[in-house]
Amino acid sequence: MRDVRSDLRSRRVLDTELAGLTTRIAGPLFTRPEPRQAFADLVRALLADVSRKNSWQLADHIGHATAHCFEHLLDREKWDVDALRDEVRSYVIAHLGRADGVLIADDTAAIKKGEMSVGVADQHCGLTGQVENCQVMLMLTYASSAGHAFVNRRLYLPEAWTGDPQRRARAGVPSHVVFRTKPQLVIDMLTEELAAGTKGLRIYDWTAVSVAVSGPAPAPEYAHTLLIRRSVTAPLEVEFFLAHAPTGTSVSELIDAAGMRWKIEENNEHGKDLPGLTSYQVRKWTPWHRHVTIAMLALAFLAATRAALPTDETAGEGKDRLLLEAPAP
Repeated sequence: MRDVRSDLRSRRVLDTELAGLTTRIAGPLFTRPEPRQAFADLVRALLADVSRKNSWQLADHIGHATAHCFEHLLDREKWDVDALRDEVRSYVIAHLGRADGVLIADDTAAIKKGEMSVGVADQHCGLTGQVENCQVMLMLTYASSAGHAFVNRRLYLPEAWTGDPQRRARAGVPSHVVFRTKPQLVIDMLTEELAAGTKGLRIYDWTAVSVAVSGPAPAPEYAHTLLIRRSVTAPLEVEFFLAHAPTGTSVSELIDAAGMRWKIEENNEHGKDLPGLTSYQVRKWTPWHRHVTIAMLALAFLAATRAALPTDETAGEGKDRLLLEAPAP
């Protein structure tokens, strides 16, 4: 069992590592010291044990009298959020990159009450399985045997938004943004990752069948394969996976890839619980992307520090709790 002195030493090490990470990333992003400090404070606050991670509660935890510095950072400060996304990707690959790494895409939703938040609409919500007034985001996770973390994101804009000039202007949606289906948004993210060079015990019965799928044909030297998975202990529990993979890919390789999908679901839940992925109150396009990308960095830091622990220390959430309980400076 860890003693108090060991815990305090670990917290100091984590504080030093986090400060080094935010300082390195903030340097090229911002020209002034104020936004650099606000950026570092926001990442630290997102990792803290705060009940609701909106700007006011995060600012209060850090010791700021108001949330102005965070609100300015997310909305009015000039900086490149995609450059931050690229830094998150590089950090994740540097710490979690392995030969067995895969990219996994899935959507997650944030339920909203009003109609002003960018992209909000009555649409299917994966959280409840029903149609809700919500925002839907597509998240791309890098997962390997070392861990998993988000590396890219897209906000889904329904046609009711892309075709409404007034709503677009009010939410600050850039003019070049057009309607894209969810699969198209996933392809966009995968294309970016490939251009950047990104790389419990369960028992199932599996079978694989080559299939012809309506719609676009497979890419050259690729094929569509339907994987069917049935639980040995619960035979009525059946799941299907449609694979688009190079011709000659073995069934075992397809099964390994399909078996990694659960990690993005865990990532989504972990992101909501710890770095406040959906606990935001921003309404516009730019603040949304900035908040979510900063939260991605916070989650990546958790994943990297967890991966660096000896195996006997990685069980449960001890590492995360150790970080989250560290007092604000």
